[in-house]
Amino acid sequence: MNTILVVEDDSTLNKNISLALENSGYSVLSADRLERARELYEQAALILLDVTLPDGNGFAFCREIRQKVQTPVIFLTSFDEECDIVKGFDSGCDDYIPKPFRLRELLSRIRAVMRRCVVETPDLELTALEQKLLDYLMLNRGRFLTRDQILAYLWDNNGTFVNDNTLSVNISRLRDKLRESGKGQIITKRGVGYTWTDQTSS
Repeated sequence: MNTILVVEDDSTLNKNISLALENSGYSVLSADRLERARELYEQAALILLDVTLPDGNGFAFCREIRQKVQTPVIFLTSFDEECDIVKGFDSGCDDYIPKPFRLRELLSRIRAVMRRCVVETPDLELTALEQKLLDYLMLNRGRFLTRDQILAYLWDNNGTFVNDNTLSVNISRLRDKLRESGKGQIITKRGVGYTWTDQTSS
């Protein structure tokens, strides 16, 4: 869960942030407009989001993605008035950092948000793919994720390919391991997708 999406239309700033994140061990996806961000956000564990973009408003985009996933969002913006900060949190962000900012502070705030948003993972013997799948389901607990959303998240920047059949196999194996351990379950809603709950079936 270390992929960060940087949504920033200033190419120099986007590049500098991305480089700093990569040097700190994160995988980075970048977008300079909301059209591209919509294609990528489901693959990210955290989103750094500007407010003013060429094709839309970051506040509106944050509200939009909150209808689908609970991925942490940090605003990076020159809008530093109190009303703007309130608007950012009301739209669903997890932190709000006015520009200019220090990269070390940004990295610290990212770590803090990730610590707050992480859900304690059951102590299970899982493969790397099963662990990534469970992390994604738990991060979005209470919401059903489609197969396409899950496949997009599991298909990482290194080109690790996960096809539909592989996903089915891993969901089945993970469901069995959760059932055996009594540490939650994966619920399937036909035609919608999957969600994780800490409640076990009787």
